[in-house]
Amino acid sequence: MIWAMAFAAMALAFVWVTGVNDGAALLGLSGRYPRSSGLLLTALVLVPLVLVPQVTVTVARTFTEGLTDLGDRRGALAFLLGVTVALAVVAALTRRSLPTSLTLAIVGGIGGAGLGMGLDVAWRGLGLVLLIGAAAPLVGTSVGFGLGLASRRVPSFTGMPGAVRTAHVLAYSAQCAAYAANDGQKMLAVVSVARHVVSTRRLGAIGPVQPTPLVLIAIAVVFCAGALSAVHRVGERLGRGLVLARPLHVVSTEAAAAASVAASSFAGAPVSMTQSVTAGVVGVAASEGASRVRWQNVLGIGAAWLFTLPLAFAAGTLGGAAARVL
Repeated sequence: MIWAMAFAAMALAFVWVTGVNDGAALLGLSGRYPRSSGLLLTALVLVPLVLVPQVTVTVARTFTEGLTDLGDRRGALAFLLGVTVALAVVAALTRRSLPTSLTLAIVGGIGGAGLGMGLDVAWRGLGLVLLIGAAAPLVGTSVGFGLGLASRRVPSFTGMPGAVRTAHVLAYSAQCAAYAANDGQKMLAVVSVARHVVSTRRLGAIGPVQPTPLVLIAIAVVFCAGALSAVHRVGERLGRGLVLARPLHVVSTEAAAAASVAASSFAGAPVSMTQSVTAGVVGVAASEGASRVRWQNVLGIGAAWLFTLPLAFAAGTLGGAAARVL
């Protein structure tokens, strides 16, 4: 019973923190588009989180099957430890105002916990996830740069404001769908493991990822609540890397983030939407000239890899070793 309560609390906290970290980034930058409807933006986040995982859960299975052997009888404990470590690392780095990524933290935490507990770590799969995760911001920057250049060549015409507004809704919808198919599925993985432990009331090998509409709706609601609680703070931070002088800047950034995250979904590799959004912002800003970029945003992406991943992996390994002894 204690383990069931621990997993339930961990899952709730994880979804909320993901909303604060990822959802606020999704809503914050898009909300800077002139006369954006907050209700529409929120709905466009909610709906894909419910619908997309009913079509594909490839990335969710990467978290539960592709990092370490969680089919072992110690699998659920290793997963709980990895997620707890991820939350702790992100909280510690955020309090010190250091760049971080919840996606990097959970990948490192689960991998490290598996290693510490003597489980088989899928080194090849872990390496592929990290390689694609490192490449995604580069893709986002490149696409953002190209779209930024292209947007400067769009001639003005009578119906341009309406056309750009439509492009904004389409690009933002694509970004939200890409998130639901990729980075957002870490929430589904965590909740699925928690549901398995709560239903069986014992630790052991984790079950398969099986999304249901009710569970997906609950995830979406908690996620959006977390996002709305932090949207102004996170959106302002992201916007500092680019003077959003033109609505097409926002559209270009949304499209760039959607492209980099969606491309990674085909390989089943989770990538950070927050980093992809930041990379898109940097790329669009660079298309206006290098002086328009706040280069600390670029350094922030690298710093997240420098701090988050090694710390989470090391802490997960130490925690797993301690749990193994106990």
